[in-house]
Amino acid sequence: MTEYYSENSRLFVAVDCIVFGLDRGELSLLLAKRRFEPERGKWSLMGGFVESHESIDDAASRVLTELTGLQNVYMDQVGAFGSVDRDPGERVVSIAYTALIDVAKADGDAIAGSGACWIPLRSLPELGFDHPLMIEKSLAKLRRKLESEPLAFNLLPELFTLTQLQTLYETILGEEIDKRNFRKRVAELNSIVATDQIDKTNSRRGARMYRFDREIFSANPHFKI
Repeated sequence: MTEYYSENSRLFVAVDCIVFGLDRGELSLLLAKRRFEPERGKWSLMGGFVESHESIDDAASRVLTELTGLQNVYMDQVGAFGSVDRDPGERVVSIAYTALIDVAKADGDAIAGSGACWIPLRSLPELGFDHPLMIEKSLAKLRRKLESEPLAFNLLPELFTLTQLQTLYETILGEEIDKRNFRKRVAELNSIVATDQIDKTNSRRGARMYRFDREIFSANPHFKI
């Protein structure tokens, strides 16, 4: 058995986290400029190598927790990226993960200490490696799942207006949504609950605020927007 393994080449396994958040109302990604070679000085996703004692899921969770201070956040594996020349330093296969977080709950000091910051999705800088492809595939998968799974609420604060919810959907999907149809579909979902609180940020009359009730959703996991 030892002979069999020694006769085959070895490579590094890494994880990259595609971290989405709503920063000042804009859908953004958590990026940092690399402090070392290869690709030093280029913007990059946050990632790291899988350690010998951990699974790839555990490695991704560790990277995210070290970066944001958060645990038990939504993460979804996007896929493996293993082009031979994807990393000019060594032969590296990376497993990419989508993460959706509430920016307000993240540890700002930990993020700043990592040299990371929120960059709006609409104005991403040039990225190193195959990270643009990872983001493209992550966003495509997120769009496919968004209408049938309550993923958007991982990005929103606990209380939100229907306008905020619709704007988030439009931003992720990259298209406008008919307001009347959107609100009709929302009204059909028992898990989106109206509260007594009013947001008067954008108008004197104000807008009612809603919350997503995970207990109601768990009892009847139907979701379609």
